[in-house]
Formats: sequence, C-alpha cells, structure tokens
Amino acid sequence: MSLRIVVCVKYVPDATGDRHFAEDLTVDRDDVDGLLSELDEYAVEQALQIADEADDAEITVLTVGPEDAKDALRKALSMGADKAVHVEDDDLHGTDALGTSLVLAKAVEKTGYDLVICGMASTDGTMGVLPALLAERLGVPQVTLLSEVSVEDGVVKGRRDGDTASEQLEASLPAVVSVTDQSGEARYPSFKGIMAAKKKPVTSWDLEDLEIEADEVGLEGAWTAVDGATERPARTAGTIVKDEGEGGKQLAAFLAERKFV
Repeated sequence: MSLRIVVCVKYVPDATGDRHFAEDLTVDRDDVDGLLSELDEYAVEQALQIADEADDAEITVLTVGPEDAKDALRKALSMGADKAVHVEDDDLHGTDALGTSLVLAKAVEKTGYDLVICGMASTDGTMGVLPALLAERLGVPQVTLLSEVSVEDGVVKGRRDGDTASEQLEASLPAVVSVTDQSGEARYPSFKGIMAAKKKPVTSWDLEDLEIEADEVGLEGAWTAVDGATERPARTAGTIVKDEGEGGKQLAAFLAERKFV
C-alpha cells in the first residue's frame, strides 16, 4: 500500500519586504510579495527523501490561503511533490493558529494520510504551535522539531537536537512530524520539475467542502487577536566615543549610565 504523505505549507510575505499590519490588524498580504515559507521547504525536502526510500509513496502538498497561495504549491510541486490541495475561502481571512489547525485537519482527513510533515514554524507568525494542534485534532502522535527523520515498517523515527543533548524519538503511523532548518538543505527545482509542475493536479476546496462553518474560523472565530501595533522607531545615529586617551573611561561611564555594567 502506498505511503501517503501530506506536507503542510504556507504562503507568506517575503521577509525582505516591507511587512506591516492592515487596518484590521491582520498581516497585510496585498502590499508585499509572497512566497513559499522557507522553513516549509525543509518539510517538502524531507517528504521527498522519505518517498525516495519507500517502495511506493505519494506526496500531497496542502495550503490554506488566498488565490496567490497557489504559487507556494507550484514551488513544492516543482521540487517533486505529486499533487496539491488548496483551501481558499473569503471567510478564512483573519484565521488564527487554532482555526487554521481545524481547516488543515479537515483537509488532511479528506485527502487521506499516513504521515503529515510540517515546518518548525511559519516565517510570518513564527508561533510554531500548528503541528501540535494538528496532531491533537487528528488524534495521532506528534514527533516535533526533528533534525533527522525516516520511516520504516509503519514507524516514523527522528532525532531532536537540544542545547545539551539529542533525543531519538519514534511513533507509529499515522503521525504528525515537524522538521527544523537543520534537517537538510532543500533542493532547487530543476527546469524539468518546473515544467512538470504545471501539469500536476491542484484541487481547490472551500469551507463548505470541508463541512466547516464560517463562524468557526476567520476573525469572528479566532481565539487570539492583535489589540494594537506601532511601527518600530527608526534607528538613531548612536553615540560615538572618540578615543583621545580617555576612550576607555568614557565607554565605561556610558555603559554604567545605562546600567549595562
């Protein structure tokens, strides 16, 4: 039986762009270019490596987002994934991590899966809680923040590296895992892969397809909210200490005045 791998990916604002909030205090995704989250590229790469080692495997990439989010799916397909699922609905605007986990869980169940792979966090929200929330909703084990991952005989195994030690973890399939940016560099799509991605199937679902009510997601259904936001103040010129024989004393006085020493 084919190993069914679902990779959850996110279309995020480019970190090098001018990111800011919209009037409703959600991330403004219209005024900045978007792309596949770099941290999710590691999840796609690990899915591809697992599939290479399996006798038979199929990789589905899944995203929740606006029309432009298809660009993230095409990037993952060009890397080598087999097919994609895009969940898009106007009522999803403002959905928080809890709501997103509900949508992803419904979509994963509808797709069918043995293993779900996520990145360690998104590069816009950077919360890192989604894999755990998703595993809870699916009712399956979670093995998170892995630097190394493999699947053998219905078991997913991996290594989690900490500050002082590394852990070897495993869980029976079906399961949810997340991988870190230390799990291995993601491959660049080849020209052949880019051309092939154009012919790979992308299925579109909305909330009705997933049997989710509008008030369960979006700003109305969010469990968290941004109360306010202000722009970070511009960086000042700072203080220049000219060393004319007393530079050390001036520096010490400067640090002491600001209670750094």
